[in-house]
Amino acid sequence: MEELKPRPANFSPLTPLGFLERAATIYGDSPSIIYAHTTYTWSETHHRCLQLASSLSSAGIQRGHVVSVISPNTPPMYELHFAVPMAGAILNTISTRLDARTISVLLCHSESKLIFVDQAYYALIQDALALFPPEINRPMLVLIADDAVAEESSSSVLIEGNFVGSYEEMIRKGDSDFRWIRPASEWDPIVLNYTSGTTSSPKGVVHCHRGIFIVTLDMLLEWGVPKQSTFLWTLPMFHINGWSLTWGMAAVGGTNICIRKFDAALIYSLIRRHHVTHMCAAPVVLNMLTNSLDNRPLDRPVKIFTGGAPPPAAVLSRIETLGFDVTHGYGLTETAGIVTCCSWKAEWNRLPATEHARLKARQGVRTAAMAAVDVVDLETGKSVKQDGVSIGEIVLRGGTIMIGYWKDGEATAKSMTEEGWFHTGDVGVMHPDGYLEIKDRSKDVIISGGENLSSVEVESILYTNPSVNEAAVVARLDEFWGETPCAFVSLREGLTQKPTEEEIIEYCRGKLPRFMAPKTVVFMTELPKTSTGKIQKYLLREMTMSMGPTKRSSKKN
Repeated sequence: MEELKPRPANFSPLTPLGFLERAATIYGDSPSIIYAHTTYTWSETHHRCLQLASSLSSAGIQRGHVVSVISPNTPPMYELHFAVPMAGAILNTISTRLDARTISVLLCHSESKLIFVDQAYYALIQDALALFPPEINRPMLVLIADDAVAEESSSSVLIEGNFVGSYEEMIRKGDSDFRWIRPASEWDPIVLNYTSGTTSSPKGVVHCHRGIFIVTLDMLLEWGVPKQSTFLWTLPMFHINGWSLTWGMAAVGGTNICIRKFDAALIYSLIRRHHVTHMCAAPVVLNMLTNSLDNRPLDRPVKIFTGGAPPPAAVLSRIETLGFDVTHGYGLTETAGIVTCCSWKAEWNRLPATEHARLKARQGVRTAAMAAVDVVDLETGKSVKQDGVSIGEIVLRGGTIMIGYWKDGEATAKSMTEEGWFHTGDVGVMHPDGYLEIKDRSKDVIISGGENLSSVEVESILYTNPSVNEAAVVARLDEFWGETPCAFVSLREGLTQKPTEEEIIEYCRGKLPRFMAPKTVVFMTELPKTSTGKIQKYLLREMTMSMGPTKRSSKKN
């Protein structure tokens, strides 16, 4: 049996970069990217990425160096997902909604050698670099010019610092016959992504070529994405590399419709103009689409993948009445994409629409490439009962999980323990049919009078109120009960009569056990969110701390 082993002929490091070569061969004359008045073919995208990788190597970028980019969803942002690792480097995409201080911290921590920066964020990067400690070398800068930005602003960019040229100049100077640098091992890093920081300080998540290859094909298989689909980039590419669909669209030779920013009216216009077939969005974006003035039913169905937070059933029901076919999945920065999916069963089609939405709000079962998913007791670590009630931590095992946190061995060891699980920090239940449902982040579980209650369940009820636009629930200290639910709510525009705090509380009491209903309601114009649309509950918790504990003259909950 010793002769039965891996050999050069049957073993080559798995990498998603080969998807681009294949796309150029099969779909060379088909559109790869459409952005405003610009269209590229797959042959052109392939050559541009090779030329850019060539210029990066000429600029001194070597295997293992970190190259950062801060840009909205534009053609350069897409191309860099191939060009940077083709030069042997590690791609680090930075959220466009971060402040200068946070960006400075991330750039220093990652030891970034070069930054590609869209001109709209050039001043932000300059402010971030000004905060660098004197002993740390500043990265080189490459400016991504954009006519759309120039038309909107009359201000010019003042080029300062370690500037090495413009994006298009680097492409023109590059060699289109460049032999891209293949990974020495499929375990070599390909991307460095920082977590969104919804519950704590951001951590640098490192994924390898092998993991990205697996999760890309897994995502396409689970969603059933056909060849030459048309994908609208409503999901930021800086967020987990667009759930790895940046590489996925090359694998199927699809067309990438790029946009600089989310605008509901523009989204509906592009869907109709380009016959969009697929898009991804967080639940908050689904809510925005349903509330748009342009939300008339679509001419043809559009498949939309949602995740990132448990979507309220009420929102799912509204978005599907417009013609969107929603698939709901679950993943994290540490998994590079979706790892569980609410796979639809044919017999569910016979159920009423309200039941459809309730079932679809669950996170589902493991994808084909995920080895195992379980919910374990927070104290004993043993599997909880599959009764849809017993709460525990969601744990994962599979080839798409990160290889570790950047320069943080302690955090890596803590999250990936010796029993072979990755601990997500998310809390959920397992239903009798084997489908997972998230109930909360472990930090968001509210313990009121010794009872554990899910903020997500309370939020789902708030979303059924016709006056509520957005809702988030966190714990507020209580002198008697320890903690009670505090709801932060934004209301829909154009209301003739706005509900009071007491009316919102009574509405919830009519649909929830009394102890689960909010005891405090705070109205806000807009809830604080991360760059990917997740509500920043830690900021809301800070607000409740400043409010102090609720005082009780009675012991009734």
